[in-house]
Amino acid sequence: MSRVNSTTSLQALAQNADSSKENEQVRLDFGNFSYADTPKVSRDSSPAVERASRFNNNEVEQRYHIPNEAGLEHLSETSDLITKGFNKVLIANRGEISMRIIRSAHELGMSTVAVHSYDDRLSMHKYKADESYQIGVKGQFSPVGAYLAQDEILAIALKSGCHAIHPGYGFLAENSEFAKKVEDAGIRWVGPRPETIERVGDKIKAREVAIDCGIPVVPGTDGPISTHEQAVEFVEEHGFPVIIKAAMGGGGRGMRVVHKMSELQESFERATSEALASFGDGTVFIERYVERPKHIEVQLLGDGTGDVVHLFERDCSVQRRYQKVVEFGPAVSIDDELRQKILNDAVKLAKFVKYRNAGTAEFLVDKQGRHYFIEINPRIQVEHTVTEEITHIDLVAMQLYVASGRTLKSLNLSQENIKLYGYAIQCRVTTEDPLHGFQPDVGRIEVYRSPGGPGVRLDGGSGFVGSVITPHYDSLLVKLTCSGSTFEKARRRTLASLVEFRIRGVKTNMSFVQRLLSHKVFISGDCWTTFIDDTPELLDTHVFRNRSTKLLAFLGDMVVNGSNVQGQVRPALPGLEVPIVPQVIGNDGKVIDVTTKPPPGWRQVLLEKGPKAFAAAIRAHKGVLITDTTWRDAHQSLMATRLRTAEMKRIAATTSHAFSNAFSLEMWGGATFDVCMRFLHEDPWDRLDQLRKLVPNVPFQMLLRGANAVGYTSYPDNVVYKFCKEARDHGVDVFRIFDSLNYIENMRLGIDAVRKANGVVEAAICYTGDVSNPRPDSIYTLEYYMNLVDELVALDIDILGIKDMAGLLKPQAAKLLISEIRKKHPDLPIHVHTHDTAGTGVTSMLEAARAGADIVDLALDSMSGVTSQPCMGAFVASVQGTELDTGISLDTIRSLNSYWEQVRILYASFDPGVKASDTSVYYHEMPGGQYTNLMFQAQSLGLGMRWNEVKTAYAQANMLCGDIVKVTPSSKVVGDFAQFIVSNSLKPEEVLEKASTLSFPSSVVEFFQGYLGQPSAGFPEPLRSKIIKNLARIDKRPGIDMLPFDFDKLRKELEEKWQSSSIREVDLLSAALYPTVFDDFMAFKEKFGDISYLETPHFLNPLEIDQELEVEIEKGKKLVIKLVTVSQLNEALGRRDVYFEVNGELRLTYVLDNTVKATMKTRTKANSKNAEDLGSPMTGEIVDLRVEDGDVVEVGQTICILSAMKMETVVSAHKAGKISDLSIAIGDRVEQGDLLIKITPVEEKKE
Repeated sequence: MSRVNSTTSLQALAQNADSSKENEQVRLDFGNFSYADTPKVSRDSSPAVERASRFNNNEVEQRYHIPNEAGLEHLSETSDLITKGFNKVLIANRGEISMRIIRSAHELGMSTVAVHSYDDRLSMHKYKADESYQIGVKGQFSPVGAYLAQDEILAIALKSGCHAIHPGYGFLAENSEFAKKVEDAGIRWVGPRPETIERVGDKIKAREVAIDCGIPVVPGTDGPISTHEQAVEFVEEHGFPVIIKAAMGGGGRGMRVVHKMSELQESFERATSEALASFGDGTVFIERYVERPKHIEVQLLGDGTGDVVHLFERDCSVQRRYQKVVEFGPAVSIDDELRQKILNDAVKLAKFVKYRNAGTAEFLVDKQGRHYFIEINPRIQVEHTVTEEITHIDLVAMQLYVASGRTLKSLNLSQENIKLYGYAIQCRVTTEDPLHGFQPDVGRIEVYRSPGGPGVRLDGGSGFVGSVITPHYDSLLVKLTCSGSTFEKARRRTLASLVEFRIRGVKTNMSFVQRLLSHKVFISGDCWTTFIDDTPELLDTHVFRNRSTKLLAFLGDMVVNGSNVQGQVRPALPGLEVPIVPQVIGNDGKVIDVTTKPPPGWRQVLLEKGPKAFAAAIRAHKGVLITDTTWRDAHQSLMATRLRTAEMKRIAATTSHAFSNAFSLEMWGGATFDVCMRFLHEDPWDRLDQLRKLVPNVPFQMLLRGANAVGYTSYPDNVVYKFCKEARDHGVDVFRIFDSLNYIENMRLGIDAVRKANGVVEAAICYTGDVSNPRPDSIYTLEYYMNLVDELVALDIDILGIKDMAGLLKPQAAKLLISEIRKKHPDLPIHVHTHDTAGTGVTSMLEAARAGADIVDLALDSMSGVTSQPCMGAFVASVQGTELDTGISLDTIRSLNSYWEQVRILYASFDPGVKASDTSVYYHEMPGGQYTNLMFQAQSLGLGMRWNEVKTAYAQANMLCGDIVKVTPSSKVVGDFAQFIVSNSLKPEEVLEKASTLSFPSSVVEFFQGYLGQPSAGFPEPLRSKIIKNLARIDKRPGIDMLPFDFDKLRKELEEKWQSSSIREVDLLSAALYPTVFDDFMAFKEKFGDISYLETPHFLNPLEIDQELEVEIEKGKKLVIKLVTVSQLNEALGRRDVYFEVNGELRLTYVLDNTVKATMKTRTKANSKNAEDLGSPMTGEIVDLRVEDGDVVEVGQTICILSAMKMETVVSAHKAGKISDLSIAIGDRVEQGDLLIKITPVEEKKE
């Protein structure tokens, strides 16, 4: 395909230019030297005119291409290089180097021809060239094999009229056979003569040349070796360590260091196989391995006449797996004497063979400063850009000039004219994942934003948005070369450029390279070849957050699959908006500036004086104090605990001023802990940290389930102690400690844990029944509760809580119970909590306050009533101006209430629709929070129309359990039992009769075993025995015999599983308390990132086409996101493509449509939790398979060989056992994580 597709008018343009500039001479400047006074080529033979003759008359194409083509015509017309016999070059390569050669060729006025494999048909180099041709037909060659197809490439060159072939590096660049074919066909080879390649490109023969020149070499084999036995023979004579090297090629391919005999055969086989795959020649040789050497290489340029110059040296010591990662020049850690010796030896060697074109002589320098020749690379190298930046010489241009027949002398290129200009550093940005052993990554580049500025150079080939990175080729994405007047300036510029880079869609090594450039060894410039291997801390890399990419994945999933937030009883309302924060008027009548520091509150008393003095001050306080439950129990009761942190943060500063004299804000613990992770995809510890920072003055209160912490079962004691300590350290002040069965032994653990954490111990008795009118058979009498209070007081608690979770505390009962406690314990602060399910909440709280309660729990008006807490405004108004005055104004409540009214609308999809009070609570005794949750669960299970039956069954289930206290987790037991009864249409007597044959919910079975503790009235028999059958009976505190939890082991497991070295202490607790929930939460974060900065309207509702939103991902950083379109369903993959604009840039994300099933067969993924599964460590191709189904293997035994980007990886058995479910074959392509095999235990033979 021609670079220009249009215009005969350009012919006239070229002819006019020709006639006006017939005798003009040209001067082209290449940095510090130039060449001039070369007569222009005849217009009759101008390649520009030849190209123009191929143009058509498409006016549209003219309009778009004339400006570019006019510039290209000028370059051709003013070139001193091209002639009729040398004006068109084919680049026998791909990617970055192909683009690099095209640029220099165009600058010199040459036409360019690109070749490509079928798999590279969309690659950038194809479109940068004037013409491009596919090598063979689809399926004829492998992706790499196409670029090794000598005859096909040569045929393309001949057919397209090329005068030269530039091989770049790799592939056929060092193939003397191909070079000879090219020259025999009458085409110029842009490189050394074929015989020179044969002589020095082969590392074995190059050693012989060096020896003939008297240049020191590392001891090695006399020639190539082809068998493992020959390798053994060498090491038996010279010892270990040794290095096996491919005779042809470079770039770390076909290299293996061997330290012991047991590794030799495998390493030999891998080196030969890799060399064959990469260079088409599997020949290898062996040398003694020099420990921790420097790798110094000299850039050479010769013209074939014996005239050779060097362009100074590069330090290429920073390598991984013998592949260079960072190169710089000149070397900073060798002295001038050694530098000159190396330069002289390099030139001496090149002159000896009359070297032609560009090449590199490479040396090792040992710790004693001795240098050894190792090889000549007879080609341009990846790192040639370093030399170009420090000498200002275009090496590719020089290659083309030399290939055209020009001598160094004619180019005015003498050694004395070549000067150094500062320093340069090149980094190879690759699609490799440092956190997974530098495994090559594949995928589509979704974001590509590159750096720029003075001294910043980029050489890329596949670095652009939409580029698909495959496993077939080298992982190099782009080369970043930065220069500066000093090494330090070059280093800082390189580091700053890496920071500026943004590449998303594939993993890269940039974080690793940043850490490398920041290391003190690199800063000194004194690196060695195993520096990376010897410095494991370099791998502690920063994980790029990819926030926008992950956010788009979430938004795209919402668009395709709808909201994934469970608990919605109806779709979210359309057109939702973020609630507006109201102004609050102070006592002085002025608007409070909530950006200022809030006034001191009760928290300052606690921090200054400690829990005991704090409790005494509360008791001495005149008036009733309030706890606002809006941030926890209120939304748990009204909207299934689905309130996000965002809504609390927005009103937090205002609340800290408005409620500065409140006793506490209940905002953490209980169900909010796991719901944060499970449904809201938030970290509960982050919620606590963020809100604590915004509200420094009001005590935070949490709900602690005694020995259950914030879980639904018992845990080892050290988990509870650690949890309380971390909660206190992160900002919890008051711990309301309770047990769902009022089991003192469970509470005793929680009380002690909170005391040791220096928190306020508020021990709560859970209220049920009716002390003012108890049933004849009920144990829940005034005496029962007074005995409980006495037991708790004996444990030296700070505050007594009365926790009425169902709203059963009638006004007269509140008066009776509180007054009796106050009489017996006059100095004990009393804190009362109830629900307003029956509609008596405010009255009950008033009676409690009058009877001597110090603190009452209330919710802001719009978050109060029915299953929530009593109305704050009503209570405050009732005591205003009395001795029970709360000190909170109704104006303040009204202002805050206007915000929460908006929140109720925002979260209306979670509102179960409890419209009014329900006095049936006195019958079923269902806790307020559970009432709404159980209603939703009943609807989800198809029992919505039978809700009254569920309530009746709840009362029946309670009695079957022995008439227990019903608070989480015991309330969950009764709720599960009730739904079980309704689902199976059972009557209580049928349950008793058939218990031994029924399959009860696990929560019910565990309750009867004793995992929650001991009920006050004991377990009902014989029901208990029928339900648990032969299962264990626990008749004491469940966790008392548990071994301490191994947090160190858990940390290692989590760090390995999530590839993170930043697992926090609080993460360990989340995982210990809720292992599955935490895993799911982490998996969600890994896929979608942190979505807490997404405003709730967009968390609940998917975007519409052309809808735009603004997301602040951190202070001062905003994303403007617009949904552009959604594709039709791809039935084969079962996915849709969702297109967004992000800050004006088009972005694409792929989303699986959960409503359909893909028709294309996909491989099973290895289950990371199943020890039997062995997954693929990276994406690649199976090139060798060493096992069969049924084979017995040992740990470390080779299973298969995986090849990706021309690097081979041995996949070994992770455990001993028997191979089963072998799902791979040679030639299969696998993705990272695909299941390869299962290794099952070997059954022992019976005697």
